[in-house]
Amino acid sequence: MAEARWRTYDETNAIAAAPNVTRRTLESGDKLTMLRVELEPGGCVVEHVHPHEQIGTVVSGSVNLRMGTETRQVDAGGCYLIPGDLPHELTAITAAVVIEAFAPVREDLAGL
Repeated sequence: MAEARWRTYDETNAIAAAPNVTRRTLESGDKLTMLRVELEPGGCVVEHVHPHEQIGTVVSGSVNLRMGTETRQVDAGGCYLIPGDLPHELTAITAAVVIEAFAPVREDLAGL
């Protein structure tokens, strides 16, 4: 069972996930993982797929999110749900910050 803990933003590690895309694992427990993704204009998390359910919200800026064959613009305050095993891609229209959570834990991203 995960223990209670607190972290400051400065205690997170910035990882270059792709050109113009920085990812930080904010926290990861026994059942879910939460990330902060910062994108510069044109930054892209290229199409990928994973078995994890994923939810997110755009904190600032605007992105194009493609899920399967449908693409929508998601602006600050917008939210989304990506079912497991659905191909998806995220591209920044403007500089953007996105917070995302995954369940179950993304073992490949859980490193703090």
